[in-house]
Amino acid sequence: MAATNTLSRPAKVSESERTLDRYLDGLLVERGLSQHTVDAYRRDLVRLAGNLEDAGGDLLTASVDQLGRHLRRLRRDGLSPRSVSRALVSMRRFYAFLVNEGDRGDNPAVNLYPPRLPRRLPKVLREDQVQALLDAPDVSRPAGVRDRAMIELLYATGLRVSEMVGLERTQLQLDAGYLIAFGKGAKERVVPVGESAEDWLQRYLLEVRPEMAKGRHDVVFVSYRGQGLTRQGFWKLLRNYGRGAGIPDLSPHVLRHSFATHLLEHGADLRAVQVMLGHANITTTQIYTHIHEHRLRTLYDQYHPRAR
Repeated sequence: MAATNTLSRPAKVSESERTLDRYLDGLLVERGLSQHTVDAYRRDLVRLAGNLEDAGGDLLTASVDQLGRHLRRLRRDGLSPRSVSRALVSMRRFYAFLVNEGDRGDNPAVNLYPPRLPRRLPKVLREDQVQALLDAPDVSRPAGVRDRAMIELLYATGLRVSEMVGLERTQLQLDAGYLIAFGKGAKERVVPVGESAEDWLQRYLLEVRPEMAKGRHDVVFVSYRGQGLTRQGFWKLLRNYGRGAGIPDLSPHVLRHSFATHLLEHGADLRAVQVMLGHANITTTQIYTHIHEHRLRTLYDQYHPRAR
């Protein structure tokens, strides 16, 4: 009798794996989430499935007690409170999907509570630091003009760096003083562009970009090779300029935080800032009121003669 060739048999895919793939595909295709976000959900849920299987459970039929034990195991394994909280969000959304699909009658993660997160206020630049950063590029060089235009634009609009490097010329409405940004989930919003940023952007578009891009595509910001700049490429540029301006460990998101905080400090309405940042919920924007209050308290303690 001939031996059976077990190597040729395809690996059996479980119902849990098929359901998880269907859920993640929906996040990517139907909801328009980024591949990076979907990959994070996948890691959280695959780890959950593995822990449940180790304990004799199953992803699709897990109970609230099993999910609670999983969260406690994550903490014992040394995951940060923020990572555990993200894992809980992944669980809640997955089981909400099962409920909506009719695969479960309840969401076992809905009443689980995340660990308490320490409040960390985002880093914000002073206005003189912003000016030093804007002055850092050598604008006698074409790349310097491009870099000045990018930094001006980020600070003037509060764009995410992914939104900026993905900008195409059709999104610019500079004659009207605004641009159209596509944020998370491809949501469209109109963002004003200040006069200084507009001037540098126009200079880059007229004097520098034609030679760099050579008509290859419509991406606004390009390298000497004519390719669109990447998030990582801009991050490196900004960090180098930050060091030159005496601002260590500078990231693009610091400019977004500074944009929002400086608007509030100069009297902007919180809801207007929410719209410009593209936040779906105003509670996300409210962190900037805490920054504003913290900075006011610091100034008071530093300068008021009877503060101490």
